[in-house]
Amino acid sequence: MTAPTLEDYRVKLSLLSMENYKQLEIIGKQENLVQFSPTKVDTREDLKAYVQKALDGYYQKTAIPFIVFDKQTNRYAGNTHFMNINRKNKVVEIGSTWIGKEFQGSGLNKHMKFLMLQYAFETLKVDKVAFRADERNLRSRKAIEKLGAKLEGILRKDILMPDGFKRSTACYGILKEEWPEIKGTIFDGF
Repeated sequence: MTAPTLEDYRVKLSLLSMENYKQLEIIGKQENLVQFSPTKVDTREDLKAYVQKALDGYYQKTAIPFIVFDKQTNRYAGNTHFMNINRKNKVVEIGSTWIGKEFQGSGLNKHMKFLMLQYAFETLKVDKVAFRADERNLRSRKAIEKLGAKLEGILRKDILMPDGFKRSTACYGILKEEWPEIKGTIFDGF
């Protein structure tokens, strides 16, 4: 499986690699950027391990990690992944997304997610795109809901965080039957 490059006039998503991950170092060090993530990325070693794990998933055909380039500012903004790719059941999860604080609220995330949803439903032909977020992460949950994803439930105390806290995970989804309406309303003009 070759990783696609997904892009429009605002953003370019290309394969995250050991050659380009260093572009994310300064972003990963921003305070509270990944406070709700079970993975640490604030040191070079942590970030390198994070990227290696993502690439392992890519080589095992269960993930496609992307580095995010914001064309408007001409800077790298963060990363996002297709993960938990399940070909048999035609389900893919979009997650492990973090973008620098200066890019948050700029519309960049909506462009990223449009390209990923379009690729998932129209090229990969999946039946469902899933999203997961820490139940406490209201900012991410609202961003997921703005994409048209529906809350499917809360997995209680299912993930151990680096600080020892056992988080609960909010699970969302968009079905292939819902995609045409979401594309024509939420992403109208994309």
